[in-house]
This record gives sequence, structure tokens and C-alpha cells, in this order.
Amino acid sequence: MPPDQIEYLLKVILSQYQKSFNDKSYGEENDDHDPLMDVFGITPNLKRENRQYWGRELGMCWQRLVTEIFKVNCSDFSSALKIDADEPCDCIVGIDAIDTKYRIGSGDSGTLKKLKQYGKLLIEKNLNPILLIVREDNLPAAITACNAGEWTVLQGKMSFDYIHQKSRFNLLAALNKFAQTQEFYITR
Repeated sequence: MPPDQIEYLLKVILSQYQKSFNDKSYGEENDDHDPLMDVFGITPNLKRENRQYWGRELGMCWQRLVTEIFKVNCSDFSSALKIDADEPCDCIVGIDAIDTKYRIGSGDSGTLKKLKQYGKLLIEKNLNPILLIVREDNLPAAITACNAGEWTVLQGKMSFDYIHQKSRFNLLAALNKFAQTQEFYITR
């Protein structure tokens, strides 16, 4: 699919989240920005007001953007894998089982156990577990759990490079372009 058509699809998704963020009336984190925060003009201070909300919503936005790019540009795309009540990945491209995370900040035992189990479960299905994370300030214990589950963990620019290589679409450049236009800035 041509880049301008992909950008249109991404704009539809970003517009939906912009509306949701504008309608939302609102704890400690670092002052680092990331491309998704920049698209919406979300400051670290605003994000700190409700870390859980922003993490959840930006995570779902990230998942939808990545999944849509692979869906429209990869002929070997498959939807999320479901095993019983579990969904260990968001999509599959070729033999890569791709899961997306905005940031892994939870160190609770349930989360860590799932990260370990899901990677091994995907390998049993002859898939390569790939974890694409937007941020680089992830909880070290969670990354250790991912590694124990045999995930290939890509954070920050490495995630964007993987998406570009796999889909031939430069998501990082598109997000930077959207951020410069301020078209999706939330208003408060």
C-alpha cells in the first residue's frame, strides 16, 4: 500500500485517540518523551497525572498502529493468535509472533509469569516471539522475564527499525511528521 494511504489509515486511528484524550478528565516518572507522546503533545507532567491511564491508552494506540501497518503492507500477516483464553501476541508476520507494549513497568508476578510463558508457548508453535516496545525505560525485571521467555526484545528505535524493515513503512518518520503538524495535539 502506498505510504500516503497508510498515513491516512494511521490518521484515522490517531484521530480516535485524540478525541478520547480530549474527552478525558484526569503519580513518578522520568521526563523522557517518546514519539507517541509527541504526536499528541503529551508532556511528562500531564502523563504523571495518571500514569496508568496514559500507559494503557498509548499502549493500545501503539498496538493498533503497528498491527494496521503490518496488516496493510505484509502479505504474510495474520491476526492475533488465540490459545484458549490467552492471546500471547498481537499479530503474526511470517513466522514472527509480534506483541506490542508501550512500556513494561509492571513487576508483579502475574505479569512476569505471562511474559515467560507466552514466549515459550509461541516457540512451541514454531513462531519467533518478537516484543516491540516504544519506550526504553522499562522495568529491568520485566525485560529479564521476557528474555527468560525467549522473546526478542526490541525497545525504542530498534522497534521502529524492525517495523520499517518488515513492512517497508517508516512509522517513526510518520509519527515525527504528525508531531510537527500538531494536528493531533490534545487540548486541555
